[in-house]
Amino acid sequence: MTDATRALESTALAESFKAAFRAQPAGVALVTAATESGPVGLTASSVASVAVDPPALSLSVTRATGSAGRLLAANTLIVHFLADHHVDLARAFARSGEPRFTTEQGFARLETGEPLLSDARAALRCRPLHIVPVGSSSLVIAEVLDVSFGPPSPPLVYHDRRFHRLDSDSPDL
Repeated sequence: MTDATRALESTALAESFKAAFRAQPAGVALVTAATESGPVGLTASSVASVAVDPPALSLSVTRATGSAGRLLAANTLIVHFLADHHVDLARAFARSGEPRFTTEQGFARLETGEPLLSDARAALRCRPLHIVPVGSSSLVIAEVLDVSFGPPSPPLVYHDRRFHRLDSDSPDL
């Protein structure tokens, strides 16, 4: 097999992989931290439960530069589970150069310094335990130190490169 053939197969596999995950819905989270240069945050759809004892979660961030790099260097993180009314906030934290941590977005500071989105469905304060480089991304395994709940509301979902609201009138299956 030639190098060119391997490269084509690798590209085809990567495109198929992305297409498969675009078709799989995921909950949307906002991950924030306090750093020496100020608050940092990004939108994530890769948050998953890992363990209950001790409580731990995982998340993946692409690249180790910019917001992601600053987030990876933080001692603690807040993982906010977003509600369906947080679409604009999720978009702002998913794009470079968008306004972040504004008064209108509803952030407060915890006593420990981290930015907290007060009306998130849930906010999990975490301490990274392991950061594993995987290709151009980093997998973070974090111990959950505290959980706080905001007002009950439907979750925000990411599917096929778009944010969606769940239909609360759907019948139970």
